[in-house]
Order: sequence, then C-alpha cells, then structure tokens
Amino acid sequence: MITIIFYILATITLGTGLLTVLSKNPIHSAVYMIICFFSISGHFLLLNALFLSVINIVVYAGAIMVLLLFTLMLMNLSESHEPKKKVISRVAATISSCLMGIVLLAALLKATPVIETYKAEGLDYQSVNIIGQVLLDEYLVPFEFAAILLITAMIGAVLISKKEKKA
Repeated sequence: MITIIFYILATITLGTGLLTVLSKNPIHSAVYMIICFFSISGHFLLLNALFLSVINIVVYAGAIMVLLLFTLMLMNLSESHEPKKKVISRVAATISSCLMGIVLLAALLKATPVIETYKAEGLDYQSVNIIGQVLLDEYLVPFEFAAILLITAMIGAVLISKKEKKA
C-alpha cells in the first residue's frame, strides 16, 4: 500500500514539476508548484518526517508561494511582454540541461556514503522539542541571520511596490 502511495506521489511530483517549467502562464506555473510542494510533503509523511512535512506546507506552499504570486501579480507578466526566444537558444538550453542531468546522474551513481553505519542514541530527532533545542542552541546565529535577511527582503519588496507620487 505504501509503495502504491509512493508511486502516486512521485508521479504527481514529477508531473507538476514538469508542468511548472513548461507552463506558459506564470499563475498556472505557480499553482502547479504549490501542488508539487504538497506532494513533496506527502513524501515526507511517508518517511515519518512529520515536522518537515508541516514546515514544507507552511513555509513553501504558504509563505513563499504567496510571495511569488504577489510578485507575479505586481509585475503583471503575460505572454505579450516576453520576447520570443530564438531556436538556437532553445537548442542550447536543452543540450546544456541534458548535459547537467548526465553529470548529476554520474555523480549520484559514483557517490558513496561517508557514514556506513548509524548509531541510535535513543533521541527522537523528529520531535519538535529536539529540533527547536538544536536550532536555538547550536544554530542560533544563522537562524537570526536568516530572520534579518527575510525582514530585509520584505522591506525591499514593500519599497519596490510603492508607487511614487507625481509632483
């Protein structure tokens, strides 16, 4: 049963990922990306990573996609604004992406794990308590830098979106 659910989620993830890239309408592309994020959260649930699943939905499908949709609607993108690409640039992009895929596949096949065996210490690393303790003890400074970066980006987005008054 879990195998069937995995294959269904994998098909949804790959399909919506392709539709995200291939869609000509940016709003439809964003909707496909939201569906892809939800299916990835389903994969996290299959791995018993409940915290990652919820955070993926809240952060990516919630906040990031709202920000992306807000930006798309603010910029008023449509097909008429985008210049047509030449055939040679499309061919070059296809060849380079295929070469990159081959390099990634080769790296994946040649990769070996650094740690051969894992030792269980009796701690539940899926617990929100343990994750919060590690985040606020060991990674407090990067956590604060990420918060400052997000606040700065939000202020920048508000300043960019403000229209100047004509005098």
